[in-house]
Amino acid sequence: MFDWDDLRHFAVLADEGSLSAAARRLRVEHATVARRVAALEAAVGVKLVDRRSGRYVLTPDGDRVAEYARRIEAETLSLERMVLARRTGFPAEVSVSAPPLVATLLIAPRLARLRQSHPDLRLRLLGENRTVSLQRREADIALRLVRPSDNTLVTRKVGSIIYALYASRRYLALRRECDFEFIAFDEALDNAPQQVWLRRIAGDRPIVLRTNDLAIQRAAAEAQVGVAVLPTFVGDSGDLQRLETGQAPIVRDVWLTLHRDLRANAAVAATAAFIADCLRQENRSAERSVTDMKKRGIDWPRAGE
Repeated sequence: MFDWDDLRHFAVLADEGSLSAAARRLRVEHATVARRVAALEAAVGVKLVDRRSGRYVLTPDGDRVAEYARRIEAETLSLERMVLARRTGFPAEVSVSAPPLVATLLIAPRLARLRQSHPDLRLRLLGENRTVSLQRREADIALRLVRPSDNTLVTRKVGSIIYALYASRRYLALRRECDFEFIAFDEALDNAPQQVWLRRIAGDRPIVLRTNDLAIQRAAAEAQVGVAVLPTFVGDSGDLQRLETGQAPIVRDVWLTLHRDLRANAAVAATAAFIADCLRQENRSAERSVTDMKKRGIDWPRAGE
């Protein structure tokens, strides 16, 4: 008889197509995935994958087993959600997936309040840019910048992220606006609204650094590498100066998402309410800051001034 964990690892490999991608999703070493798949092949007595230059291609038998594995996985996860939803008390562990700097700057500093109100709750806070699968319980709650269309999910808007241009004060003091250089995301995010906005502002001026990480962008801007577009809660928290562009800012809504099977669970509901309040507090803080600046007659500094 085969081990269900072996089948689960094989199902993920079948979906991802490579050991490294499957290992990232499962949060294990790639050698563990290889070992589990080999064990499943030994248990069922047929070859499930062809190993070709680092990729795993399913055999016809592998395709059939993968279909069974996906159905079993879906039913097992549905059962897990049903059991979890019926738990009305604590202790419990709830996992939350959020963009890394949202987790670091907006959620983590406020965790003491959650601990005080729910001391038996155990939180797993995952700072990650990927879109996790809530159906597979890669997380119980996710914060996303694009509203999901999946009707198995419960989704609500909990705030907005405002993006602005930032550079170090010394960088701005030493350069004219026409000589600005820019820091951007890598090409994988070229269609993101804030990236499109940055490229439009940059025009023919060069992008001298590309990276997939906002923390790196902020650090590079502080090191006088160039001008970066950052969320205001990121740029305002460092030693940077915000620039006025003369254009409407980029605003992206933040959506709190969870599987509808879990909405009645007390621990998940309490965590979701806490996460939503973290975003609302940040939005109120940003609004107060802008209002206060306007009352004092202070505008955002113009680029090159």
